[in-house]
Amino acid sequence: MKWEEVRQCYPHQWVLVEAVQAHSEAGKRIVDQLSVINTFADSSTALNQYSQLHRQWPEREYFVLHTDRELLDIKERHWLGIGRPLSCPNASVGHPV
Repeated sequence: MKWEEVRQCYPHQWVLVEAVQAHSEAGKRIVDQLSVINTFADSSTALNQYSQLHRQWPEREYFVLHTDRELLDIKERHWLGIGRPLSCPNASVGHPV
């Protein structure tokens, strides 16, 4: 699905999605195709499921997003070693702006 389709199918909800097709461009992740894994009324429940899936399949690209966002603005984060992001700690990956 495209992001516009996700927004239409799941309005005003938190969604846990997997990027099926994505690429990098100018320091951002451009997600071409998404697969909706689950929907949630609140972000904390969505993030808990995200954490579980990320531990099981760390090579997959998951995002928690709110469908009130018109556009996806996902900044890439480059990791140095274990658990330390190289980019700004205030990045708002996956959350409404």
